[in-house]
Parts: sequence; C-alpha cells; structure tokens
Amino acid sequence: MRDKRALFMVVCAIVATIGLAYGQSQDDLISPLRPVPTGKAPGMRVKQIKDTPEEKVYAVIFYKGDEVMSGLTDFVIQHKIEDAHFTAIGAVSGATLAWLDPAKKIYHRIPVTEQVEVLSLVGDVATFNDKPIVHMHAVLGAPNGTTVGGHVFELNVNPTLEVFLTANTTTLKKKPDDASGMKVIDPTQ
Repeated sequence: MRDKRALFMVVCAIVATIGLAYGQSQDDLISPLRPVPTGKAPGMRVKQIKDTPEEKVYAVIFYKGDEVMSGLTDFVIQHKIEDAHFTAIGAVSGATLAWLDPAKKIYHRIPVTEQVEVLSLVGDVATFNDKPIVHMHAVLGAPNGTTVGGHVFELNVNPTLEVFLTANTTTLKKKPDDASGMKVIDPTQ
C-alpha cells in the first residue's frame, strides 16, 4: 500500500510540474483524491418527504455560510445512503468548480468569487470502499447573465440552497478507472 501511495505522490508531482510548465500554478490543480472536509454545514436542515420500500426522498436545505459538498457528505454518511440522485437550486457567494483533464488525471480549478445563482445542480451518490461518495456538477449564473459550470468541489451558500435527494434501496458501487484516475460507477457490482 505504501508503494502505491508513493507512486501516486510522484505522479501528482509530475502532473503539477507539467501544469506549471504550461503556465498553471499548483493552486490551479485539484487532485481527484482530495478529501471532503466534514462539519462545514452547521445550518443544514433535513426533512424526509417520502418513505416507501423502494425509495426515500429528502429535502436537504442549506443556509448562509453552509458548504454544500461537506453537508451532503455528512448527510449521506449519517443516513447510511449508498445510492441516490439529487437536484438543487439556490444561490451561493462563491464556489470552487473544476474540469477534468483525463489525460493528466487531474482537475483544473474554476474559482467563482462572486454572488451567483445556482441555475442547476445535479449529482449522485454511490459507494467506494464501503463509503458513500457524493458527485455533483453545477451551472452557476452571474449577475450579468453569463454562466460557468463544472464539477463541484465547494459551494458556499448565501442565502439558501434547496436539495431534493432520492435515496434508492439498491446500492451502486464505484470502481477505479485507471485510464482517467477517477472512480466510476460499476453497475455490474
């Protein structure tokens, strides 16, 4: 296991060096293995709005100062959710989005540093190594009507974000995809 971790660290250093050679700073790159911080959504509130043998539906509401990726990760762990999909709308005061460069197996940061509308937020939950993984993408609208979108690493809520999450009873699992460096859903598991 140490050899794999050491190899990963060497690969990350090489990728970062390549990025620097092309005018990107180390801060512009995000590892796909970056951990999700916990406990950063103290205002988050949840209401279960449907409960059947096939699925449960939740309204997960975030308030000013909450960070969405952290909150959703905490929520799915607490409720032992292993398969879900969700949509959301709302507004945020800033975000860290990214786009995947599969050839380099790294994300390129797209910083959002202004108040924007969350025009669309979609995502899913599946497990990897018996832990739920939240995966989401967003399209954000700026005050001038332009949009930016990408893979979500952080969304800082202001004033609210309303997530409607459907948890299914069938577990979906992810597996490593060596070609991209990502974890992808494997429907055969």
